[in-house]
Amino acid sequence: MFRVSAPPETPDVRPSRVRGGSRVVVIGGGPGGYEAALVARQLGASVTLVERSGLGGAAVLTDVVPSKTLIATAEWMTITESASELGISTGGTLTVDLRVVNQRVLELAARQSADIRERLEAEGVRVLDGVARLGASLHDRGAREVVVGTTDGGHVLEAEVVLLATGASPRVLPDAAPDGERIMTWAQLYRLDALPEHLVVVGSGVTGAEFAGAYNVLGARVTLVSSRDRVLPGEDEEAAALIESVFRRRGMTVLSRSRAAAVRRTGDGVEVLLTDGRVVRGSHCLVAVGAVPNTAGIGLEEAGVQLTDSGHVVVDRVSRTTAFRVYAAGDCTGVMPLASVAAMQGRIAMWHALGDAVAPLDTHAVAANIFTAPEIATIGTSERAIRDGEVDGRITRLPVARNPRAKMLGIREGFIKVFSDRSTGVVLGGVVVAPRAGELIVPLTLAVTNRLTVDQVANAFTIYPSLTGSLSEAARTLHTAQG
Repeated sequence: MFRVSAPPETPDVRPSRVRGGSRVVVIGGGPGGYEAALVARQLGASVTLVERSGLGGAAVLTDVVPSKTLIATAEWMTITESASELGISTGGTLTVDLRVVNQRVLELAARQSADIRERLEAEGVRVLDGVARLGASLHDRGAREVVVGTTDGGHVLEAEVVLLATGASPRVLPDAAPDGERIMTWAQLYRLDALPEHLVVVGSGVTGAEFAGAYNVLGARVTLVSSRDRVLPGEDEEAAALIESVFRRRGMTVLSRSRAAAVRRTGDGVEVLLTDGRVVRGSHCLVAVGAVPNTAGIGLEEAGVQLTDSGHVVVDRVSRTTAFRVYAAGDCTGVMPLASVAAMQGRIAMWHALGDAVAPLDTHAVAANIFTAPEIATIGTSERAIRDGEVDGRITRLPVARNPRAKMLGIREGFIKVFSDRSTGVVLGGVVVAPRAGELIVPLTLAVTNRLTVDQVANAFTIYPSLTGSLSEAARTLHTAQG
């Protein structure tokens, strides 16, 4: 949900938008920050970007890039599940050298961060490594101070436009304080140089499920502690149930309706205390219970930036905050915790602030992917919304296993769902559960974004045999005869 609030009233002599040549300060170098900086430069602004931990932010250095690199390695292990069926002998048990895996993970993250810096500097963005604080007062014609602390002392910047892209950090529980060795957040996992003997994962949301699945197929014993009835409680129910069944088939222990009360170190292991009195013992524990926005102590409320009770920045659909010419993008806003959304929020902010054509953010058209094996990709309207009567839609479902290309590849688990408007046939959304679902969802994303009908999707040629052929087949089942 958006935290929407109207921007504050301002005198007519201070227009809400500024033009090219203006000074823009971006606080935070993650996807929302660096994409905004590039757009601002493209529109002729003078841009300074301040980043405290490394360009790319958590998305590149500790979250998306590292975790998906680790998961990509784990994906290779799942390929062997169909090896004997395909007539391939693996020659014994595959093993993983986690030290090499994590070294590669961190090298790729560092390389991506360096590439971002090179691109920004090549485009003329001034990059400062430091910590920024928003000034409380406005100067003439709306300029605002940003105070930056750096290793060489500091800087005081003046900006007509400020973008906050400070991101979020792993939530830490009072009775499960991470030590970086046995009790860890997802940002600390890459310090391991050997597979955990028994990894206990607390939290069954996207992050917990992805890491639990990855370490399970890499060869670690895994116990997943879920406070809800099922893993991935916010996702398509059938997709979540399938993933949980896959987890169990691969030997993972899933403790449903089990809430962790505390995690404590026990020398060479950990103990996870559950609220019902049970104790789960393991060698390591990953605490994956969400994130908190990095908005404290940087002068936001003093500058008139409204925050929610959770500390997220209140923004509207063009990324404006409640402070004059202060915008925000990414996880600090709590809109959707996706790098793609952060990047779009940042671009929209600069297009709006600098007077370019802009369309407000449409979260209905956001595609999301969960990198389990198989993956879960979603777009648009949910099946639940249709079944609850919120949307007058139709639903079709095809199992991936009946697709000829899937048969050739030995893929047996997964499905494709397509949702359409009952009266117009416009594609409203869909779910894909399959290997590389994040790639397969793109045709449905284009259909939702451009309001294509199921007939238009069905009449587009697809390769035979291909997994995308099932998307056209699903669309054909939703055809309504005319006349």
